[in-house]
Amino acid sequence: MRSTAGKLGHAVRAGGVTPVLAAAVLWGTVGPAQMLADSGAAPAAIGACRMLLGGLVLGAITARPAGVRSLWQPGSRGWTVVSVLVTAAFQVCFLEAVDREGAALATAVTFGTVPAVSGLCGRVFTGERLGRVWTRGTVCAVAGIALLLLPADGGPVDRTGVPLGAVAGVSCGVYIAATKQLARRGADTAAAAPVSVFGAGILVLPWVFARPDGLAEPRALVLIGWLALATTTLGYLLFTLGVTRISAATVGTLSLAEPLVATVLGVLLLGERPGALTAAGSLLLLGGLVLVSLPGRRSVPVPAQQP
Repeated sequence: MRSTAGKLGHAVRAGGVTPVLAAAVLWGTVGPAQMLADSGAAPAAIGACRMLLGGLVLGAITARPAGVRSLWQPGSRGWTVVSVLVTAAFQVCFLEAVDREGAALATAVTFGTVPAVSGLCGRVFTGERLGRVWTRGTVCAVAGIALLLLPADGGPVDRTGVPLGAVAGVSCGVYIAATKQLARRGADTAAAAPVSVFGAGILVLPWVFARPDGLAEPRALVLIGWLALATTTLGYLLFTLGVTRISAATVGTLSLAEPLVATVLGVLLLGERPGALTAAGSLLLLGGLVLVSLPGRRSVPVPAQQP
């Protein structure tokens, strides 16, 4: 009987690992896909199209009228607005960071920043204890970003993509906190994602009219389709399918696949070759991500996925 129960438990865990890992792999392709498409369209305009299409399809699959109404009840509507705003900020800043710094570096900065921000938000809003592991991981992340801001090889370099990636990470961390607050207030979090994504798309829509160049090109249309349908709609569905079946620590560990996939694709397909300083900074960032993903620290926030 004990053996049968163990096999059943293993099957349940495996059933959660596969979809969460698949979602992380999909999300890791966002930056490389943008660089590979090389469409010439403005990143913000691409992001707006991604959010509008992805939000519509995701909403058609997951959102219920009662769930959408729950997001606008007293006590919830403020956090719904916050989630829309930070989703818009994430899309614009992350895609701009990829455009300026490359897929591997932008992804490392963004998702190396998330655990620190989500931890601080947890401390402020719910009184979560941060612990020494979180502190060490945050120190690693800050040190990594500081290294990445230094001029490469002693020469001048445009590093505006690094702070943009950090802002994207901050936005993602705040989005996690907003989602938790919506859940505490009885709102339907299954409806929160499509509402946030679609609402953010409306906010960023002016970029489509201001910078429409290149959006109608086949490369741009394929990129928008991939980002909206694969990385947004399918990625979210896979993540929600598996996240309730595995521990928070396991989710954090699997999330490491996202920057790993971006780095591997950046090297193999895009020819990205980080210098010594960039490599050291990226390793420090990923090291911090590993630290906060270690098991046995359930009070430490897990680096959740992009909005």
